[in-house]
Amino acid sequence: MRTKKYFNTVMVAVALSLSVGAVQGQEQPSRRNRADQFYKEMQYAKAALAYEKLVDVKKPSVSNMERLAHSYFYIKQYDLAENWYARLVAQKSVTPELRLNYAEVLKQQGKYAEAKAQYEQLLASEGKNEAILNAIHGADSALVWMRNPTRHDIRNEQGVNTSLAEFSVVKTNNGVMYAAEPNSLLQAKSGMTGQAFLRIYAAERKADGSLVYPNQVASSINGSTYHVGPIATNAAEDVLYVTRTFAGKDGERFKADGAKWNKHNLELKIFRKKGAEWVEEDFAYNNVKEYSLGHAFLSPDEQTLYYASDMPGGKGGVDIWYSELQADGSWGVPQNVGDVINTAGDEMFPTLAGKEIYFSSTGHVGMGGLDIFKAKGEKAKYEGVKNLGYPINSASDDFAYVEYGETVDNKVGYLSSNRKGGVGSDDIYSFVFQKPKIRIVLEGVTRDRKTGELLPVSTVTLFGAAGDIVSKGQTDNAAQISFEVAPNTVFRLLGEKKGYHADSVLVSAVMPTKDTVIRYTMNLTPVMKVGDKFILENIHYDFDKHNIRPDAAKILDRLVATMRDNPTLKVELSSHTDSRGSDSYNEKLSQRRAQSAVDYLVTRGIARERLVAKGYGEKRLLNRCSNGVDCTKAEHQANRRTEVEVLEL
Repeated sequence: MRTKKYFNTVMVAVALSLSVGAVQGQEQPSRRNRADQFYKEMQYAKAALAYEKLVDVKKPSVSNMERLAHSYFYIKQYDLAENWYARLVAQKSVTPELRLNYAEVLKQQGKYAEAKAQYEQLLASEGKNEAILNAIHGADSALVWMRNPTRHDIRNEQGVNTSLAEFSVVKTNNGVMYAAEPNSLLQAKSGMTGQAFLRIYAAERKADGSLVYPNQVASSINGSTYHVGPIATNAAEDVLYVTRTFAGKDGERFKADGAKWNKHNLELKIFRKKGAEWVEEDFAYNNVKEYSLGHAFLSPDEQTLYYASDMPGGKGGVDIWYSELQADGSWGVPQNVGDVINTAGDEMFPTLAGKEIYFSSTGHVGMGGLDIFKAKGEKAKYEGVKNLGYPINSASDDFAYVEYGETVDNKVGYLSSNRKGGVGSDDIYSFVFQKPKIRIVLEGVTRDRKTGELLPVSTVTLFGAAGDIVSKGQTDNAAQISFEVAPNTVFRLLGEKKGYHADSVLVSAVMPTKDTVIRYTMNLTPVMKVGDKFILENIHYDFDKHNIRPDAAKILDRLVATMRDNPTLKVELSSHTDSRGSDSYNEKLSQRRAQSAVDYLVTRGIARERLVAKGYGEKRLLNRCSNGVDCTKAEHQANRRTEVEVLEL
């Protein structure tokens, strides 16, 4: 579904990325011009911050909202992009690009039924389109894959992952190497991501497969102005194949919006170890004036080098190519691996294991952005492309699959993903495929909280302890659903149904000695009528502060979803304090807190005119704890709350 332009401008941490810069200078721009300038330069992180200020008005410009939505889309903040696209598709005139992007972000959030509806509207308005038909097929397939996950145990490698990007593991003798964004205030930042440029890291691998002790590799390898990574190596680890963003002035140039621009394509660098030094050389088929080339992987016999490129002569946007080692030690001319693997979409991150090639693609039928696939064969002869299913793949981007070893009982390896529940943007995950010995079945049922009525066809999601989606499906006609789960593991069940507020329950870890069934009920609350009130649980503020904490933001995001799904809903957000402190001070503090909550919702795409902030201080206590009454901390805490009142439906 993604175009070559999207691939080139967006997938900084996952693809053959580039950056652009204006060749000619301009006068000091206005706020709007500055935002537009960031957008044209593909500095989307900066553009989003600029457009956020421009849309916080009573009637924001459609153009500003579009570019804000696109900016979030391009930097993979899909939840924020979804909020703004939802507002845009409610307009009278909706472009195919807007609807397509909206469908894509819905798909990236795992909202497959909603995404399918948008794809079908595109088909109705635009006519038959193979890519859109594939996307619909992918949405249907994803529901099946998530309902029937494979037996892979996926673990976030928190020993190396940070709030920034880490991805693309390559096996070494002592551990792994991978690409990552440094956490440094001193290093130059990418305008596209807002983070430091990628560098190559090494980490040790413990006996259980976990990765620890990350450190940057030699400065001679990481010595570049822009992105460095991913990386590949030979068995002796004295030859490295490093993907790098071209930093010179002689790259590709193009004209747009009345200005000339430099495009920084990717190139593949080869480093050979000579004594204690690394000697750098160019891969013979780099051509930064015309295309990008990178994501190399060396075959186990070291006779074939695979890589990804959007060079001319391919099947679509980005293809997988290979070169064969010649008698003189040089690499032969690029050969396309063929249209069994390559599509009109993008294929990248090739790796090999035995007679199988693993790669990521947007062109084959998949769950979300990039999905991981495998096929049997070699060089230009492959057959049987297969999606690896869930949980190897997710609604997000999944890529850089590499196997580390295999025994009779299990297979282990690593992949990279920006799926929900991770530590940062792109994270490294380890996987173990192992046959289970005891079967544990978790059964869930959905009911109406007020009447106790069963609620069939409710969507139920099974989350891991870190917030990752383990499985997902719909309750049957008896409002029941079941999942097979792992022992000694905490889960969370979330029940959702249109017209109801969601309910979640914590599933405690169990360690049975035989096959076991455990049961939980989710009680969903009907959407309220005008005048109804409900408390936003766990909205806490630091003492004497009114800023929105990260834990409170997660709760407010649920309200964002409710308001996004009910576009005419108007509410009052009220903040309440306990009785300690003066009445006047508490009223002012609560007003600031209520206003902070409203301001947060506005940044998430909710129109300000749908929100009212009201601070009541200690005027609406829920218990006896008024001035001078001796109460416990828990009793005072009950009065410190944020409430939502429905004003209009």
